[in-house]
Amino acid sequence: MSRASSKPHEIVERALELSRADGLVVIADEESSANLRWARNALTTNGVTRGRTLTVIATVDGAEGTASGVVSRSAVTAEELEPLVRAAEAAARDAGSAEDAQPLVRDVPAAPDFTEGPAVTTPEVFAAFAPALGESFARAAAAGRELYGFASHTLTSSYLGTSTGLRLRHDQPTGTLEINAKSPSPDGSAPRSAWAGRATRDFRDVDPLALDAELAERLDWAGRRVELPAGRYETLLPPTAVADLLIYQLWSSAARDAAEGRTVFSRPGGGTRVGEKLSGLPLTLRSDPHAPGLESAPFVLARSSGDDASVFDNGLPLSPTDWLRDGELTRLVATRHSAGLTGLPVAPGVDNLLLDAGGTRTLPEMVRATERGLLLTCLWYIREVDPATLLLTGLTRDGVYLVENGEVTAEVNNFRFNESPVGLLGRATEAGVAERTLPREWGDWFTRAAMPPLRVPDFNMSSVSRGV
Repeated sequence: MSRASSKPHEIVERALELSRADGLVVIADEESSANLRWARNALTTNGVTRGRTLTVIATVDGAEGTASGVVSRSAVTAEELEPLVRAAEAAARDAGSAEDAQPLVRDVPAAPDFTEGPAVTTPEVFAAFAPALGESFARAAAAGRELYGFASHTLTSSYLGTSTGLRLRHDQPTGTLEINAKSPSPDGSAPRSAWAGRATRDFRDVDPLALDAELAERLDWAGRRVELPAGRYETLLPPTAVADLLIYQLWSSAARDAAEGRTVFSRPGGGTRVGEKLSGLPLTLRSDPHAPGLESAPFVLARSSGDDASVFDNGLPLSPTDWLRDGELTRLVATRHSAGLTGLPVAPGVDNLLLDAGGTRTLPEMVRATERGLLLTCLWYIREVDPATLLLTGLTRDGVYLVENGEVTAEVNNFRFNESPVGLLGRATEAGVAERTLPREWGDWFTRAAMPPLRVPDFNMSSVSRGV
């Protein structure tokens, strides 16, 4: 059973046949990727990769409850499959009863394409993108700009089989593009730098020439430099920055943690803040596995257990979920186990996130409506300071701009910020039109997001950052 002679569904079926455990879940992830890299207006490398990872989750019933054992390995050969299953079974027997134990999911209709081979990406995904990228190189070089960047496309086919009869499959395309533009500073100091990123499913909706024009405009804005002190400023957060903040908020919204008093979503005196108004704007924060352009797995794929996920929930169907509705907290991330502990509805995490407040103004239109404030490009190096308030700290990067009387008039220095995304939602005075965006900080882990720009009247730039 070499990889060349076996299909992922055959590996899943064989692992299930080998099992001696009371229950077994098998996830086979088949991944292919293609990428391009460039520097100084010229391609430097390109490549393709293939890989397979097999995760086996064994469950063993005992007098004190059900235990689970999880083992994942890559490039599993025919000879290694049975030892992998036995290792998962041994891990389950050696473990204590699993706190999150639930009956394995059953009675979900099988995927009609479960027995078909995996979807595969190739360099052809860049067929229309690459020539346009070459045009942007020529245009940038003629104007004295240098472009650096990376484009990646990955297609992952995940096959899920269980001893309760589930046979599910999901094909997930993930494309990301990041471009940095640099040009000499007028005074001979460090080069001016600007960044732009896009998330895509297939690169057919990405226009390198439009991105180059956006970057050129930002470099022009940096022709004048103004130094500003730390302080609170009216600030326009672009969609990428909003995404980075709210993805961290989603990751921090486990129902059990909130019910036990450990997070910003804990109610003083006990319980959670579900039902509480968090914003005066009509903000709706939601996840939907079928959102156009942001489609993700419509069932749970859990390769480990934690406060916000459970291996016992594998295969559980996912549906559209509103985390906030009209500014009110309506859901926290809950497995079947944590839902039972907290009395909240079952609400597994979904691999996308969308924020909408019905806004109609674009970010440039919001700039034109600003008397004086800051316009950010993106956030970087975000870290948690206080889980009780979800206070985060991080840095601005690749362009902070001064807006005066509706126009960008200068670039300013970078800052370190201290802010809570929950606090920002409560203080935001305007949300623009939502658009698909690439989070810069979390783009390696979470790429499917649609966010509006936000106006915050008093964003806390806690200190000046040098050398970023």
